[in-house]
Amino acid sequence: MANQDPVELAQALIRCRSVTPVEGGALTLLESVLQPAGFTCHRLTMTEPGTPDVQNLYARIGTGAPHLCFAGHTDVVPVGDEGRWSRPPFGAEIAEGVLYGRGAADMKGGVACFVAAALDYIQAGGLKRGSISFLITGDEEGAGINGTVKVLDWMKAKGEVVDGCLVGEPTSSKVVGDELKIGRRGYLNAEVIVHGKQGHSAYGQLADNPLPKLARIIDRVSSTPMDAGTARFQPSSVQATIVSVPNTATNVIPGAALVNFNIRYNDLHTRAGVEAWVRTQVESAAKEVGAQFSLRFFGIGDVFLTEPGPLVETMRGAVQAVTGRATALTTNGGTSDARFIFRHCPVIELGLVNATVHQVDERVPVADLLTLTQIYRRFIQDYFVTV
Repeated sequence: MANQDPVELAQALIRCRSVTPVEGGALTLLESVLQPAGFTCHRLTMTEPGTPDVQNLYARIGTGAPHLCFAGHTDVVPVGDEGRWSRPPFGAEIAEGVLYGRGAADMKGGVACFVAAALDYIQAGGLKRGSISFLITGDEEGAGINGTVKVLDWMKAKGEVVDGCLVGEPTSSKVVGDELKIGRRGYLNAEVIVHGKQGHSAYGQLADNPLPKLARIIDRVSSTPMDAGTARFQPSSVQATIVSVPNTATNVIPGAALVNFNIRYNDLHTRAGVEAWVRTQVESAAKEVGAQFSLRFFGIGDVFLTEPGPLVETMRGAVQAVTGRATALTTNGGTSDARFIFRHCPVIELGLVNATVHQVDERVPVADLLTLTQIYRRFIQDYFVTV
């Protein structure tokens, strides 16, 4: 395998069965490529009671500033129904110029492109000042507890200071480089349980049905807009995602009913403010129908924004130089580990097209891997000139 060939490296990574949280040989493979090139590698196994142990990799070359970090993950989601795949999900086969396999787009392909770009830059004698590092987790598709957060804590304890970070998530929409993410909405889950009294459906007057009361709460929370959006962000979104009752009988009124709301909030809000808003809506609706309820919040993901500056403009310039297009600055989509990194340094996200991520027959055109590698290579080169 040629270390500077992103296609061969992507194929090798895809063949590692690293379904979260299993390492599957992917981090070992990256170590075998980075260490001979001069990177100091640290394999970090992070633990937490009640969660699976997770292996992560931190590799750095250079000791000074500016310090450019690439963050990504080698864990992948399960393949689903393998019988529906047209090619083996861990076969990394290329057909008609397209690379197939779980992780091809999300995000082993992106990792391979940045490794190839960084090695080409280093071997061409480009790293005369500063440092390049890789923060690669095995927990991005999992709970997110024993991955990037704990590696960042380890880095801070070791005195590792990062000046700028690029997350290689598949952020492109139609063509490589058409979108550059400079922020993400925050997210939060709210669980509401309405408490009633179980009873026979034929004797409803002897029971207290929680379902109509829950319906009023769902309607109130879902239909009340939080805001109209901001200059950089979409409107906040509140979506009911789970409704359940502990009941399988058609003639029994349940004793309780539950709803989960998934909330994506923009930079008009803080987590504490969102919690207060939800509680107000729930209390108002519950009072109207006499509902007794319990409410809890969970989830990790604060809103963040990296304002245009040297990091953003250097990447925009790299995309323009390689593709000729002006990349759009966006904050849409879901979440990524950038939600943890922004507390340590400015962070942006740019990667492959996201059209097939998590799908059967996940795939990426070989030409896209080559284009992204060129963008990353130009970005690294320009970063160490301008920052």
